[in-house]
Amino acid sequence: MALSLTPLIFLPGMMCDARLFDPQITALSKDREVLVAQITGHDTVQALAADLLQNAPPTFALAGLSMGGIVAMEVIAQAPDRVEKLALLDTNPRAEMPAMAAKRGPQIEAVKAGKLKDVIFNQMMPHYLADATQHPEIVQLCWEMASILGPDVFIRQSCALRDRPDQQNTLKTYLGKSLVLCGRHDALCPIERHDLMHSLLPNSTLEIVENAGHIPTLEQPEITTAALVRWLKEDA
Repeated sequence: MALSLTPLIFLPGMMCDARLFDPQITALSKDREVLVAQITGHDTVQALAADLLQNAPPTFALAGLSMGGIVAMEVIAQAPDRVEKLALLDTNPRAEMPAMAAKRGPQIEAVKAGKLKDVIFNQMMPHYLADATQHPEIVQLCWEMASILGPDVFIRQSCALRDRPDQQNTLKTYLGKSLVLCGRHDALCPIERHDLMHSLLPNSTLEIVENAGHIPTLEQPEITTAALVRWLKEDA
């Protein structure tokens, strides 16, 4: 059974860039075109998805992690026929909960006041990894990515997440081969959200990555890559 040569587009999480998927890009680009779309230029998921579709190949496989998964679901809502396969990693199909939405405003104000590093390290980073003490290099990389993207991107992405639509009905109607993957210890997007997405997607596989939190692409890169390889493989 040969691997499909369908182009693959990765969508990174909030305040992340292509380096979030470095191990997967290295492995998967041997057999196909692998692209990483930026989700930094607009303050709604609808506009971010429309921008991706304007610049993407005619058809493609799509994999998004966290905010990237949220944008990926909006891509499905806008143009399901263009997405041959869908992978949703450590993400959430629901609209923003009021408790989380209430935190966005103070975070945005803090970032406007020059406290991006404080917000990233003290409010966001503690929820990223299963065990940050085992991965200081990932902690450092997360800050490097966030610092390069900067305050304006943080504000736009925060607004997009706050105002995002619920995508549960979108997932019910998508028939493409789908992978739902989650780190066992993801504190931001727990396993129950992934059980829900798996139940909604008609043609999906659920994979739980042990010893990983919100960033299994870097915490357990070989296991995550293997799951993506199985998802991309052509069915017999």
